[in-house]
Amino acid sequence: MNHNTPLSPRPPHQLADDTRRVLTHAQLRARGVPAAEAGEQCRPGGPWQQLLPGVVLLHPGPPTSEERLHAVLLYAARERTVGVPAQPGADGPPASPCGEAMITGLAALTLHGFSSAPPLPSLEVVDVLVPRLRRLRSTGCARIVRASPLPAPEQVTGLPVAPVPRALADAVAGLEDADAVRRLLTEAVRGGHCEPAAVVRELTGAKLLNRPHVVDAVDSLLAEGRALAEGRLYRMVREHGLPEPCWNVDLRLPGGPRLGVLDAYWPQEAVALELDTRAPRPGRRPEDDAEWSQYARRREHLERLGVTVVHVSPRKLRDAMEQQAAVVRTALMASADRDPAAYVVVLPR
Repeated sequence: MNHNTPLSPRPPHQLADDTRRVLTHAQLRARGVPAAEAGEQCRPGGPWQQLLPGVVLLHPGPPTSEERLHAVLLYAARERTVGVPAQPGADGPPASPCGEAMITGLAALTLHGFSSAPPLPSLEVVDVLVPRLRRLRSTGCARIVRASPLPAPEQVTGLPVAPVPRALADAVAGLEDADAVRRLLTEAVRGGHCEPAAVVRELTGAKLLNRPHVVDAVDSLLAEGRALAEGRLYRMVREHGLPEPCWNVDLRLPGGPRLGVLDAYWPQEAVALELDTRAPRPGRRPEDDAEWSQYARRREHLERLGVTVVHVSPRKLRDAMEQQAAVVRTALMASADRDPAAYVVVLPR
């Protein structure tokens, strides 16, 4: 047999014994089942059923959650990749049967392991993310969500799933319950799924920060993110043997103005550390960000006074704590080679 040998038709009852029991009409034709016969099998009372346009479930009972997810992905991708045979000699891996489509919204969050997302059987519809220009409509259990550009999907239980920040934005877009939104956003950060800034970027891009209940949830999200980042900062100092700093202090010149609030300060070495927990807001460009400008001016002022400022992001603390500890340790050790810093007053915040 070679690649030109036609597939032998398989009886419908044998197809129903396959592990994959959700197929498109194109996949059925490739297995020797013509459209007319597939339609006959899907008649009321028949052994098959049409879950979505062009997508067939090869048994009569209710679909499982996994079967529904596969059906939604196949429906969203069927016009692009499903049923297209691999070309002999083609380079690269075969195209995904799901094309560019990926699960998003509440179903994606459930697959990512969110305890505050509803179980899959309770979802009446499954959100599926596709390119903006795809000509598809929502139908049955498939709700089409469009984006450009698409994020890179993550593989969860063998399925292409939108990253948590994107899935959150798509879920929040359909929720009016303030408590549900707050629970999802809080779990995203508390559960270590992503950083607050990534969530706020997606919510901003989806134009959801004009909804009061979303803004309130974001405020809670940012507070949660800062608390977690501060906890990691304390752990970094303790676990990596750094000298204990003065925590959460306000620096002032003697008899002069405030120099700014800092998360940690080593007075003997004149080294300051600041957590950057800012998040983007709608309509704000980085160069016009008043908060960033204030931070930059404070940093320049402190450095003119001989104070070394170490800038750390929550993500760096989470993903590269040892590296950040080395940065702080280097700054502390380098203090012996610098000119003495100006005297500053250290006050508790």
